[in-house]
Amino acid sequence: MQKLEPIAEQIRQEFEARTKARDQALAQARALTRHCAMAIRAVHRDEADTMQEHLNEAQKLADALREDLAQKYPDLYFAGYTQDALKEYAEASITCALVRHQALPAPEDLDMPSFTYLNGLAESIGEMRRRCLDMLRQDNSAEAERLLGHMDDIFSILVTMDYPDAVTNGLRRQTDVARSILERTRGDLTFSLRGEQLERSISQLSEKLPGTGPLKQAAQRVPPQSADED
Repeated sequence: MQKLEPIAEQIRQEFEARTKARDQALAQARALTRHCAMAIRAVHRDEADTMQEHLNEAQKLADALREDLAQKYPDLYFAGYTQDALKEYAEASITCALVRHQALPAPEDLDMPSFTYLNGLAESIGEMRRRCLDMLRQDNSAEAERLLGHMDDIFSILVTMDYPDAVTNGLRRQTDVARSILERTRGDLTFSLRGEQLERSISQLSEKLPGTGPLKQAAQRVPPQSADED
């Protein structure tokens, strides 16, 4: 039993190093998630410089996670909290690129596992729905249609990834959510476009009807009467 204490001490040192790496990874993952959220908020506000600053910080944190964990502690690198943070980085990078009319980043561009990238790609559909609704409120239906096209393209790829959840890390559930978001957005956009068409048709008809213009002008000039005047 003379070797027991040295063995135990060696194990303690290993556990101490692993615990330190885990605590550091948790802090990096939280910071990475925060910068990704700030980048998405900035792109929705059309604050390009702020968006890029947060994306740059997010990239540094993602690189640090990979360098600190991927080789020495692969189990920590592929742990849920690490991959969730990297998924947020994929979502932010994809959303910002598509909203800003930039090329879609690939998994190798972000240097992350394919299943993490696909889950981030699926979640970007929700952010593009938000952008679509903003564009509709600004009467920019052309931009809303462009984003809906991206959403449709992404979903068309997601449904082809018919593999077990153990391989895709729960992508099937994300795809089902994306389907619901896509259909609601398509309905909202269709309703808005039909409303625009109806307004144009009414406007064109009113211009063709004789006397419509003067009647409108007269109605605007005559002030409403109060109850006493009646």
